[in-house]
Amino acid sequence: MSFIAGELVTETLEYDGGRQVTVYVPPDPPQAIVFAGDGQLISQWGVVLEASAAPSTMIVGVHRLADEMLRLHEYSPGFSPERFAAHEKFFVEDVHQWARSRFGVTLPPERTAVFGVSAGGELALAIGLRHPDIYSSIFCASPGGGYRPPDVMPSSIPRAYLVAGTLEPFFLDNATRWAAALRDAGADVEMRERVASHDDVMWREEFPLMVAWAFGR
Repeated sequence: MSFIAGELVTETLEYDGGRQVTVYVPPDPPQAIVFAGDGQLISQWGVVLEASAAPSTMIVGVHRLADEMLRLHEYSPGFSPERFAAHEKFFVEDVHQWARSRFGVTLPPERTAVFGVSAGGELALAIGLRHPDIYSSIFCASPGGGYRPPDVMPSSIPRAYLVAGTLEPFFLDNATRWAAALRDAGADVEMRERVASHDDVMWREEFPLMVAWAFGR
């Protein structure tokens, strides 16, 4: 890993037998905070933010399950509504309360985003649409197709930044579908296409651009 000026803190919270959360604490007081699934991956991207012009941003990364099917059931609301709802409550309520208590960071919704990649992109969309009072921005990279735009959109919708690669047509179609639906519902949407496949190189590179787009430079 490249040198990181901030700190990575991992703790285990009481959920589903114990679930780890890894937080990237930036070296300067955070001006924004991003909550994400796949936390063991995305929390490491603080080093990418440090090398960018994005504002100082804390990342709160909730770890995923190793079992891919169970991960999907937690991240996409259509497969197992009860498991999704339990994880949603943990993600939105418990993790937020813990982060405020543990790190003393209280930022308004205007400085708060939810982020995800692949199946985690579905999680970001679902959580953001359900809780626009908590997250002002949705960052979504290469979303899976298990969660599609509802027929009736909420009246209040966060702004959204989506990205997908031309070499991952299934995921690009999903991202494009969501971008169109969100725009039609009146949301502020940024949709990026890149020559890339389904991998974290594109996602890492795009992440600081998402943060800068939502929270300024």
